[in-house]
Amino acid sequence: MRKKRITAFLCAAVIAAAGLAGCGGTKAPAEVQTADVTEGENVTAGASEATAEAAADSVIVTMPTTSEPEAGFNPVYGWGAGEHVHEPLIQSTLTTTTADLKIGKDLATDYSVSEDGLTWTVSIRDDVKFTDGEPLTASDVAFTYNLCVENSSVNDFTMLKEAVAVDDTTVEFHMNTPFSIWPYTMAIVGIIPEHAYDENYGQNPIGSGRYIMKQWDKGQQVIFEANPDYYGDEVKMKKVTVLFMDEDAALAAAMAEQVDVAHTAASYADQVIDGYGLLQVASVDNRGINLPVGPARERDGLTVGNEVTADIAVRRAINIGIDREEMITNVLGGYGTPAYSVCDKMPWYNSEAQVSYDPDGAKQLLEDAGWVPGADGIREKDGVRAAFTVMYNPGDSVRQALAEDLANQCAELGIEVTTEGAGWDVAYDKALSQPLVWGWGAHTPMELYNIYHTLPATGSAEYSPYANSTVDAYMDEALKASELEDSYDLWQKAQWDGSTGVTQEGDIPWVWLCNVDHLYYVRNGLQVAEQKIHPHGHGWSIVNNVDQWEWNE
Repeated sequence: MRKKRITAFLCAAVIAAAGLAGCGGTKAPAEVQTADVTEGENVTAGASEATAEAAADSVIVTMPTTSEPEAGFNPVYGWGAGEHVHEPLIQSTLTTTTADLKIGKDLATDYSVSEDGLTWTVSIRDDVKFTDGEPLTASDVAFTYNLCVENSSVNDFTMLKEAVAVDDTTVEFHMNTPFSIWPYTMAIVGIIPEHAYDENYGQNPIGSGRYIMKQWDKGQQVIFEANPDYYGDEVKMKKVTVLFMDEDAALAAAMAEQVDVAHTAASYADQVIDGYGLLQVASVDNRGINLPVGPARERDGLTVGNEVTADIAVRRAINIGIDREEMITNVLGGYGTPAYSVCDKMPWYNSEAQVSYDPDGAKQLLEDAGWVPGADGIREKDGVRAAFTVMYNPGDSVRQALAEDLANQCAELGIEVTTEGAGWDVAYDKALSQPLVWGWGAHTPMELYNIYHTLPATGSAEYSPYANSTVDAYMDEALKASELEDSYDLWQKAQWDGSTGVTQEGDIPWVWLCNVDHLYYVRNGLQVAEQKIHPHGHGWSIVNNVDQWEWNE
């Protein structure tokens, strides 16, 4: 029989206020009034009338403070479809992504695309109601997507011209350009009610999804309760409380037995917490560096390109000359996997991206390209010293450690790497000429396009800055494919087609280091449903299927 949690106050605020003096203790901070009891016992721990037992169908989960949506729970402004994609819980979506990252259906009963790829037709269910009792129709779908187009500065909807409700159960999406991967977009856009939408929607959202948002205490917590009229499978976990806190506070909350699932980092994962186990979830949440491919030059007042990384031999040498397993062991404590692309493990991943650690081969590449050791051991070529700076966000200890590890390994190759903390306000501009430790990874091939395609000129490809017309053509063709599955092969060819691409034998404008496992302390007795590979962002992905979690008797 599992113990019941007894709390006297909102634990997010209490734990955060208490702080965490050290990681070795197992007692709750003094300010937290808490007790563990079994069913049938009387409890008097100073709890107020508000104190309540956690039911067998409820769960408390922590997430980083950055997971709290600034604009509220509004899909138009990034809820579910922002940088860190996830299922919106409150709202229904047209499609879903399956465990193997293929496409399933939610509201949609069928969908098709015209031969020219410019019109998607989606049929939807006729038995869905919003939680205010009003029916969900194709008009609501069109309304939602047209709002997304109007606010495409938040999310990219430039491919969509307009959405049109043909009748109550049919919606058409008229595209500006063919977009074969549209079903992946439909999987993350929650449908909002046209009749109940205003500027305050994100604070008090109405949806038709698995959960209703019952309470939001900004900066502290949000509480979801099961939608009793949900049209899908039975929601097993009836109440979900999400607490927003940093890793120190989340660890303290678990130690105090205040939460059921606490997010954590590799640096804390060696802690043994009585009554909890460590859940390790695979991800495509990768870390890598851009390597500017062109020579240094001025453009619009900014330096673009880098004299060292412009040499393809340097980029190839770094890619095979770094020991990714060593990085995973020393920086991530073993909680990660080697990364060779931005889309490892995805259906569109090309395994030709994988390389073996070969420091001798890396040195030979440099020698053959004319990079010879100088008096201090650092290589030189034509008067250019093999030296550059790698930046990292100073608020991210993992990225800093990866940058330092990379510098140490490059030194063994005769390349001098200096590390530099740089806030995002300056890092984006400086990354046009200096490598930066980035985090990427999404459940859509569009991640490849954004990083490697020449256009748009303001996209992430600028951080190479990289252009390959053959790679561009493969990706353009992939977006025009008549069938989604047919596009996978084209995305793979964009990575490597046997002659060119973005992998080791190709242009290699980015070097990928590792995929960071997402770690959670989970209370014993809680059965977390099987997780699909998590994308970038250690937040909402864990509760994508919280409705199917269960407590063991």
